[in-house]
Amino acid sequence: MAAPEIDEADSNRISDEDFADSQNNLKGNNDSNRGSDSNPPSKRHILEENTPVTYHYLTFDSILPQPSTWNSTNPSATPAPAQPDLKRYTSPFEWAESRKSFIVWLSCIATLVTAYGAGSYAPAAQQMCEEWQVGEVAILVGITTFCSGFAIAPMVLAPFSEINGRYPVFVAAGILYFICLIGCAITRSYAGMLVARFWVGCGSSVFSTMVGGVVSDLYHAQDRNTPMALFSGTALFGTGLGPLVSGFIAQNTHWRWIFWVQVIICGLLIATVTVCFKETRGSILLSRKAACLNSWYEEREKAGYVGFNIPTSSGSEKTESQRIRWKVKADEERESISKMITISVYRPFHLLFTEPVVFFFSLWVSFSWAVLYLTFGAIPLVFERSGFSLQEANSVFAAMCVGAALATVLSIYQDRLLERYLASSSKNIKNPSRLRRSLDLSGPEGRLYFACIESALLPIGLFWFGWTSFPSIPWIVPTLAVGCATMGIYSIYLATFNYLADTYHRYASSALAAQSFCRNMLGGIFPLVTVALFKNLTFQGAGSLLGGVGALLTFVPWVLTFYGPKIRARSKFAGELLTG
Repeated sequence: MAAPEIDEADSNRISDEDFADSQNNLKGNNDSNRGSDSNPPSKRHILEENTPVTYHYLTFDSILPQPSTWNSTNPSATPAPAQPDLKRYTSPFEWAESRKSFIVWLSCIATLVTAYGAGSYAPAAQQMCEEWQVGEVAILVGITTFCSGFAIAPMVLAPFSEINGRYPVFVAAGILYFICLIGCAITRSYAGMLVARFWVGCGSSVFSTMVGGVVSDLYHAQDRNTPMALFSGTALFGTGLGPLVSGFIAQNTHWRWIFWVQVIICGLLIATVTVCFKETRGSILLSRKAACLNSWYEEREKAGYVGFNIPTSSGSEKTESQRIRWKVKADEERESISKMITISVYRPFHLLFTEPVVFFFSLWVSFSWAVLYLTFGAIPLVFERSGFSLQEANSVFAAMCVGAALATVLSIYQDRLLERYLASSSKNIKNPSRLRRSLDLSGPEGRLYFACIESALLPIGLFWFGWTSFPSIPWIVPTLAVGCATMGIYSIYLATFNYLADTYHRYASSALAAQSFCRNMLGGIFPLVTVALFKNLTFQGAGSLLGGVGALLTFVPWVLTFYGPKIRARSKFAGELLTG
């Protein structure tokens, strides 16, 4: 799964205006507006349609001006056009909580469907080998091509979402996803499957990478943990659900039904997204609001109602009548699409090789994701040796689903516990040491405190799985190890996202794209070496090797917990956040 996009520099970070007040200011009644003009009629400055237009920057907290006249310069004019309804352009931060929750849940379901597709491919491997007369490793290259598309596509598609918004990118990529899934179901060649899987990865990637962007559109940084926890949980839950369901399909029907089921689910998803999903990117909504207001101003002027009262200076009660139009700063500062794609491709790798925080977090989360994809081959290999059928072996992935669900609930509870602790600590000003601890918790390092402990579940689960993979040991024992390792992977993924987002702010998209590329590429490679790894090193040796690497990487959050501020102070990308 690609990393969720987040952009802290958007214009939608500006607080929203009070729409009720602005509408009252705009509408008013004719008498009160005429009475509010302090200049006698003989001294008014009468504007005409050829008066030069003055442009002002529009933000969500802009107070919309009142019309300066309700009398048309055209004697035969119709009444002034009614003010347009601006509620549809409200800042996403100010949406009703129920509306936000619906968008988040719809986005998380899309992520689950995408993750389901990533994990559902492996159970069909044996049947495809027999049909196309190729080796199992060659068939598993389909996972690698899928992950390659997942890693590459967001770097190109993310700039398009900044210009055109989330909605059109979701719909367009979703249609590509749907068509290529049909290609997977009907292809008659091995090469066709690899190509189709690559484009399935490209199309489905937006339902992971941009879900984080949707969350950042709707919630401020301090409120994102719960929706991000849900996003992370659905990503891991879907990854386990894919082989769990596909194992039953592959054993009882033809392998092509694995993809036809996805076609049906994806079709329903894309139809729902097309109808129910609303644009969440604040800068896009602000641009549409400016265009709507400018169109209204033009209609008023055509009818002979020219001018709006604009304060002569900031905070001044004196006004002057102007022909105005609105423009949005984000539209002017946005680079060309070619320049944005260049930056989107170049900057993640620049951060990866120049920022130690990005490099080690990418290494940490890439290893954990590689282990996740390694389970597609390791679990059937271990349990089929114990006499399990294909569907029985893949039923073990239910432990991954349970582990993801438990980790999600635990993460939400921990965040609320942390909030209560911060609230109580901030009141205890008389105790400097306790206040200092609360301030530390409120920084990026506060995202790592729980991860320092919980990430150890990954190496524990790996050692546990490797050393209990004997036919004489009950199947439930290594199955519980899978759930344990999944909870560790979850904590690593969530900590990586939250820490990089809090540390790099306006460079967060690039930092997350760097670890996303590494994570997906390594995740796509590991299934190719799984069988050789476990057979050549034995199950115990492979589990010990992976567990040892995981234990070594568990030091990453501990180092940043103690030395994070010093490391960030040396960074030209993150050091600016330490000022003040």
